Order: sequence, then structure tokens, then C-alpha cells
Amino acid sequence: MRFFLAALSLTVLTSAWSAHAADIELGPRPAWLVNQMDDSPLKAKLESCIGQPVKRSLFSISHRGAPLQFPEHTEEGYRAAALMGAGILECDVTFTRDKELVCRHSQNDLHTTTNILATDLADKCTSGFTPAQGDEPASAECRTSDLTLAEFRSLRGKMDSADKTAQTPEAFLNGTAPWRTELYGAAGTLMTHGESIRLFKDLGVKFTPELKAPKVAMPYDGFSQRDYAQKLVDDYKAAGIPPEDVYPQSFNLDDVRYWIANEPDFGKQAVFLDGRRDLEPMDPATFTPSMEELKAMGVNYIAPPLFVLLTLENGKIVPSPYARAAKAAGLDIITWTLERSGPLGSGGGWYYQSINEAVDGDGRMLEVVDVLAQEVGVKGIFSDWPATTSFYASCMGLE
Repeated sequence: MRFFLAALSLTVLTSAWSAHAADIELGPRPAWLVNQMDDSPLKAKLESCIGQPVKRSLFSISHRGAPLQFPEHTEEGYRAAALMGAGILECDVTFTRDKELVCRHSQNDLHTTTNILATDLADKCTSGFTPAQGDEPASAECRTSDLTLAEFRSLRGKMDSADKTAQTPEAFLNGTAPWRTELYGAAGTLMTHGESIRLFKDLGVKFTPELKAPKVAMPYDGFSQRDYAQKLVDDYKAAGIPPEDVYPQSFNLDDVRYWIANEPDFGKQAVFLDGRRDLEPMDPATFTPSMEELKAMGVNYIAPPLFVLLTLENGKIVPSPYARAAKAAGLDIITWTLERSGPLGSGGGWYYQSINEAVDGDGRMLEVVDVLAQEVGVKGIFSDWPATTSFYASCMGLE
């Protein structure tokens, strides 16, 4: 499996990481996924596109860079994602102790996504390393808000993982899933939000920053949630980025409504990441607020996990009631996250939970993408390996 996942060589990356790379490099994974499919008209269509030129597509959204193989939210991962044809790149935004915005998936993930526990900065973590003992797993908690920006810059990104059986900090930093790789894990350049904007502009892609929920109490040293939401937008305004190139995201509906009300040029493309725990995708009565109410608030984009958009009818994968309701209300739909579940032979796990019974191998992945694109009508799919979505979008002529 790893052979097929090793889709990009460092030689290719080094030669192609120029400002506006003329060619997109997919590597062998998309062709391998097509080869796993059952014979069908879809497979025949996709087979006809193998080896053909690929266009960059807004349908292909990079999720945290390219974390199937590269440390997430690092320069190396972002460059890999752009090389694979992603039209939109994501910087998850959080802040340091001195209230500077940086790219991290969570304010408290430094202990699993960086080498902090192997540095002197480990002493500044919210909770230091505790070894596994009996039924208690090894643990640590290191936040961006524990560090100044200068201290944050000194860290190296690594594959997001932890060995919960570890007895030492060094061992805790290991634990990468066997279906990922450490092939490119030695290099992980962390980035500020501003640096990501400059890089993405240079790579010729659009922007989807996600305002992450703070782990510290807000306001934080006079820094309110509104200040935080505004600071994110201000970084794009300062860099001269057109609002139509930016898709700000948040799981917090109040953040989205703040942008709609106070930064309407950015707010009209603000994405409500729908992670509501009390929502039942098959029961519209649980959609509170309803799709129509969201639209009336000015929300134009909604983004649930992919299982929320799908269900099974007589063993066939079809759009869910949630998907139909969102479409009927005039909401544009984005979904997450492809290529994050590992091999799909056992049903695909959390991201495929509504259709687990129909998912029996990696050959189903592009079938799922096809239903999302052609029947649900999603505008884009976040992927941990954008070559897959770029290949599909280019083959099907999606912009």
C-alpha cells in the first residue's frame, strides 16, 4: 500500500515548486484507485483520463496541506497540495501568546503535530508529558498560546500522531499510522497566517482560512472573539487579496454571521462548517436552524462531513435528506474529508459511517466522489491528498 501512496518524489517536488508551476503532478495514486473499481461506465470514463493533462480546480480543496504523507499545515505540505492541482488551500488559524495568527489545526495540538516535546519549549506546555501507566495513556498538552510567535517559529512540524503507550517524550512523538508515511516527515516548516497568504498567492491558488475555536478563555488578554475574527480578514485586506478569492470558515455560526455583517465582501463566501452534534442527517426536523433560516441569515456556503450528505437506498449510495434540503434552500455545499480514513476495506470508518455497508475497498472512493459531485452537487471536496479530487474534477470538466 505504501508503494502506491508514495505518489510524489522529492526530486519532482524540488523541480516543480516554482512560483507558478506549469504542470500538475498527480503521481500514480489516482490511477491505482481507478484500477480498484468494479467495471462500470464511471470506471471506463475515469480510465480514459489517466495520463491526460490535469487542470487546477476549485473543486479540489487541500485539507491542511497534504497530510496523508506530509506534516500538516507546513510549507512542504502546502506546496505538495498545489503541485497536485488543488485550487484552494486551507490554513487553520489559531493564535500565539502574543496574539499572532498561525496555521495549526487546533490551538492545543503542538504535542502531536510538532517536535515541541523534544525541545526546551516543552517546559512551557500547558501540561507536560506524562508516561502511560496501567490503563492511563501517555499524555501532554501544548498550545500555541503557550508560546510567543518567535518560539513557535523555532519548532518543526511532524506527522500528526502520538504513541499513547509511550514511556518517554521521544517515544510519544512517534505513532504515525501505517497507511501514512514518514517519508517526508523530516521537513516540516511551520507558517504564520500571513506567510501562508503570501505562499498561496505565489502558488496561484485561492484561500480558505478556518478560524479555530480557542482553547483559552475569551477575551484573552483583551483579545475578543470578534477581534480574532476581524484579525483574520484584516490579514487578507493588508495583503491586497480580493475578497472573491477567500472562503473564510468556522464551526462557530456567530463567526460566520460576524463576517456577513461586518465584512460583507468576505462574508458572502464565508463557510459554515456544520459540525452540529444534535443533527440527524436523515431527519430535517433536527436541522436547527433550518437550511432556510441559515440562508435568511446570509449564509451561502455550508460544509458538513461527507457522511452527512449520503445515505443508502437498496444498497445504492444516494443524497441524504440533509443534502436535498441544503440544495433546495439554495445553499452551496462543500464537504470533508477525503483520503483521511486510511484503506477502505473495512467500511471507511467515521467519514463514511452513513454508507459503511456499501464501502468494501478503495475502489469505492471515486464512486463516492461521483455521487457527491453529480447528485449532491457539492462545489468542492476537502482532501488529505488532493491528487484524487484534482484528477476527478479535471476528468469530469469541473472548474
